[in-house]
Amino acid sequence: MIPGRRSFQLPDIRSLSGKLRQSSREMKLSIIVVFFNMRREAERTLYSLSPAHQMGVCKETYEIIAIDNNSSAPLTEGFVTKYGENFKYIFHETQSKSPVEAINIGVNAAQGEFVAIIVDGARMASPGLVADSLRALSLFEYPLVGSLSWHLGPEVQNVSMLNGYCEKVEDELLQSISWPDDGYRLFEISVLAQSSSRGFLNGVPNELSWLCLPRQKFLEVGGFDMGFQSPGGGLMNHDFLNRTLSMPGVRPVMLLGEGVFHQFHGGVATNVPMADHPIQDFKNEYERIRSAPYEPFVPEKVHYLGAFPPTARRFLG
Repeated sequence: MIPGRRSFQLPDIRSLSGKLRQSSREMKLSIIVVFFNMRREAERTLYSLSPAHQMGVCKETYEIIAIDNNSSAPLTEGFVTKYGENFKYIFHETQSKSPVEAINIGVNAAQGEFVAIIVDGARMASPGLVADSLRALSLFEYPLVGSLSWHLGPEVQNVSMLNGYCEKVEDELLQSISWPDDGYRLFEISVLAQSSSRGFLNGVPNELSWLCLPRQKFLEVGGFDMGFQSPGGGLMNHDFLNRTLSMPGVRPVMLLGEGVFHQFHGGVATNVPMADHPIQDFKNEYERIRSAPYEPFVPEKVHYLGAFPPTARRFLG
């Protein structure tokens, strides 16, 4: 164990069902964000989730649990908590390259009635994401709330990287729009991620990079499956989404005009040429775990909530 780092043993997520800790009256949402060797990206992601950037919510309403998944140059508690009193830091000491353990640990530590999951900490949040998620979560007994995902840059990063897109270009691009002053300008410099390519009003994508649901329902589903040990987690997100959507009474809600924006950081799936994408390895792992090929679960009905800032209207689909 690294001196000065908080390290946690993974609980049996199923054993926690029915043993939900008493949440504070005001705390509604716990946002679990996983980081691995992305200090540059973490600065923007954490700020984008802070009360300084999120509109229509106060720090008593939600918390951010930032988990460092055994980075070689870890984040620190001071780095994380400087963004607000509602930020918490966990260092997870592990040999796994998958964020599955970290996510389940984060949910175990959560104080909110609801949890939101950002598997890839390189994703920045639009300014109304937390407030609209809380509104959507209040609509049904068992909601599952998601948003679309974008890549910063002129094309999806698997392609743009071949034409010179990199951290330096991205830094200049973000500086050109002064995004902290108006986070909705991120839509101006982004394209839809492959998983969200159908745009708004076209159902639930196969993968959600922003996913919210009642904490109790997360535990009932069994959390993220520990079998998914591929770097980056493989299809663990797709699997969790399938298992949750297929549960009786779950109502999917997709947010309009809000989302998360992926920064370039050398990701195992987002920042490799398409020819080198590990999707087939991910599918093979899924089939070994589930004894069947991956097929997305398509819900019969999807609800929508939100409004469109002018910058997002071109993504109506």
